[in-house]
Amino acid sequence: MSAPSTALPSLRPLREPPRLAPGAHVALVCPSGPLLGPHELERAVATAESFGWTVSVGPHALARHGYFAGDDAQRGDDLIQALTDDRVDGIWCIRGGYGAARLLPRVQAVLPQVKPKALLGYSDITALHAAWQQAGLVSFHGPTARSPLSAFSRASLVETVQHGASCLLHASDAQILAGGTATGRLAGGNLALVASLCGTPWAVDFTDAIVVLEDINEATYRLDRMLVQLQLARAFTGCRALAVGQFTDCPDTTEDGQRTLHAVIEEVAQTLGVPALFGIPVGHIEQQWTLPFGALATLDADARTLHVHRYSSPAAS
Repeated sequence: MSAPSTALPSLRPLREPPRLAPGAHVALVCPSGPLLGPHELERAVATAESFGWTVSVGPHALARHGYFAGDDAQRGDDLIQALTDDRVDGIWCIRGGYGAARLLPRVQAVLPQVKPKALLGYSDITALHAAWQQAGLVSFHGPTARSPLSAFSRASLVETVQHGASCLLHASDAQILAGGTATGRLAGGNLALVASLCGTPWAVDFTDAIVVLEDINEATYRLDRMLVQLQLARAFTGCRALAVGQFTDCPDTTEDGQRTLHAVIEEVAQTLGVPALFGIPVGHIEQQWTLPFGALATLDADARTLHVHRYSSPAAS
């Protein structure tokens, strides 16, 4: 399906990596936190193989160094090995946690020089999504490989990374914070990571973007602080819409009082004056969309839909 005529003619999607069709070679890596044991790695391999992919595993996938899956050198070596191996078509991160941002200088040095590869993951993997976008490449915000996939999440992943077709996504349970329609590039990820990248060379670019945000285990006042940080840094300047996902286990109440996250996000939407939805199926949840960050999409807040336009040619073509 081609882009609608209402799309801005000057707006172009980022380059897409090759589709991960059956037979593609997918590398499983742990660039962030450690696995709980071999059973999680076994499940990740079985899930990847269920898509018809040839699977390889980073040598240090089961390593542990404090709260990391191995030290920076080990995690970085696995990621760089996957990036520089021309046989690898895609990289699926086995879990999030913390640690991916520590690898960004090494990734920056290598990523522009290698064959474009699909990247799949979310949460802490937001740091790597930022690197992919900086290199001008689409990446895929979706489940990590260790996560058991619901039928909903599996179908969305297949549609996005294997078929690459234009699709109309319905977020019927989302709340309308501000009505209207806007077209832009999908960008964002985990709010804590997006905020932490402010002031670095990997700060997420929200110019002409439909901003996607999610988080977990953060009190509302801390989420408020992160959003204020982004506003003070003028990170939202030029964004076209907000498509806010799920904030799991994020309590509104502290000993100092209560303020709802809905009110916090609504305040941001009103300040920006852009269409906004709150509660799309993105985040630390079982039923989640896989979204191609860097691709063009149209958010219709009144209809609670996100139309992802997949009309660019893959980078390898």
